[in-house]
Amino acid sequence: MPEGKAVQSMFSGISGRYDSANHILSGGIDWYWRYRLVNAVRRHNPSAVADLATGSGDVAFALRKKLPADCPIHALDFCEPMLDVARQKQAAKPLPGELSFAFGDCLNLPLPDNSVEAVTISFGLRNLEDRHKGLLEMHRILKPESGALFVLEFTQPDPWLKPFYRFYLQRILPSVAKWATGNRDAYEYLVGSINQFPRKSALAEEIRAAGFKTVTATGLTGSIVALHKAIAS
Repeated sequence: MPEGKAVQSMFSGISGRYDSANHILSGGIDWYWRYRLVNAVRRHNPSAVADLATGSGDVAFALRKKLPADCPIHALDFCEPMLDVARQKQAAKPLPGELSFAFGDCLNLPLPDNSVEAVTISFGLRNLEDRHKGLLEMHRILKPESGALFVLEFTQPDPWLKPFYRFYLQRILPSVAKWATGNRDAYEYLVGSINQFPRKSALAEEIRAAGFKTVTATGLTGSIVALHKAIAS
């Protein structure tokens, strides 16, 4: 698993171009992935949400637009430059309802036990230095029985797509990323982290091992990405 300080430094270096790079490298499909995540959270009808590894805040803003104004959203990240981008976006276009951006490490979350009914983490679980510890923290802050974890993350693609996807990751993505961000190394790390990340069924087992139950996994876009939902026990 990656070393936390290295991940923090890497994201600090690309914070100003992170949003545009994501849209370019995904061909705009990242919007659809967020749409699926936010709709799943909305159907759960939570009373309070923690959006972890929020980065520049795209998921937090999408949640704020779709959830009732009386549902507070606590958006946390351990990279201050990314949070600065999110706060600038919030100041430029405020939304009704409570949405706060604050420093928060997924391995030691600054939230009380049983304090939220939904936890979201999008493309951040893969970057945790200790994934099991992070999942335990997510379980800790969720309300038992009514709390749900939503994980949107890269996974291993369906067999028919695998050769094309591998070619894109290894031959095209790093060069496009260098053009888009000026930092090829950050996206070479991305390729390596995707290749090493478990399949959605194996991740479901990791989530269960952290105390969750009723874990479901839905592959999106040929299982390039999976959306996991798990209920806190």
